Amino acid sequence: MESAKITDSLYRNENASREELRFLIENRNAESAERLFERAREAARRHYGNKVYVRGLIEMTNYCRNDCYYCGIRRSNGAAQRYRLTKEDIMHCCEEGYRLGFRTFVLQGGEDSFYTDDIMVDIIGAIRGKYPDCAITLSLGEKSAESYRRFFDAGANRYLLRHETATPEHYAKLHPAELSLANRIECLRVLKEIGYQVGCGSMIGSPYQTLDNIVEDLIFIKSFGPQMVGMGPFIPHHDTPFAREKAGTAELTLFLLAIVRLMNPKVLLPATTALGTIEDNGRELGMLAGCNVVMPNLSPISVRKKYMLYDNKISTGDEAAEARASLERRMEKIGYRVVSERGDYAD
Repeated sequence: MESAKITDSLYRNENASREELRFLIENRNAESAERLFERAREAARRHYGNKVYVRGLIEMTNYCRNDCYYCGIRRSNGAAQRYRLTKEDIMHCCEEGYRLGFRTFVLQGGEDSFYTDDIMVDIIGAIRGKYPDCAITLSLGEKSAESYRRFFDAGANRYLLRHETATPEHYAKLHPAELSLANRIECLRVLKEIGYQVGCGSMIGSPYQTLDNIVEDLIFIKSFGPQMVGMGPFIPHHDTPFAREKAGTAELTLFLLAIVRLMNPKVLLPATTALGTIEDNGRELGMLAGCNVVMPNLSPISVRKKYMLYDNKISTGDEAAEARASLERRMEKIGYRVVSERGDYAD
């Protein structure tokens, strides 16, 4: 087996065997990575040109009922400074974002029971009524099929729910017993059935992750057929059980992003905040590895540092939505163009 042959086959056939994926990842080097990135850029440009879509991220609450071992806003973290945004706060974020040229709003938060279905339907309906030309993405964790349906009927278009790992045994090492991979995958299936554009994704370099786990993730993503994939490096948080674990690397993350692009050429693929945190020019490197989405922060400045999923998360400077002009310049330097479009999946 040769890495170059596998990469070219991936580009042509949009698929690879477990053995090929394993070989490609295990034997990666600077030369094989560059070939992979080149093919990934070609695949992305074939469907999206040199466009970079921006999503305005609104982190609406850092209360969470879950106790995931890697997450800084986990239920057990008594040191977290908790907050919730009001409907008025969220509408103000959307107003500012719309003025800046954002046409997708992402409402993200911990699994917070304060926001009942009625409250969420009211918020989603208000955004949909005021900004009919915008996409509304939700990233609010595991809900019932009825809740997902109500949010969709109120005007939400997309839902991000990272599966984190596609191996049940690995999932159990990252989460408390009350959370299961089976339920998470069932949620993803229900979301797709309802009609959402759905995003899944995993953490690269998470504790206990093996090469087989990574290959399983790639196979799962291909078989599920999401419209979006959120994939970023694991970064530890000092107030979690994984405080002393090693962070994932930008190098492996970028390599896997490129493979995801080749296996799913039309997917909307963000260069994540975590990638921008672990590497100064992480966003640019993400684009050069096949990404086509960035998600600057529209949250009120007063709460940005409180939504701390992992240590040193960027929340000001180029991460901040106000710095859109800077983001545009950075992307133009590498041949990409930030656009004010919803950026829907290329059917």
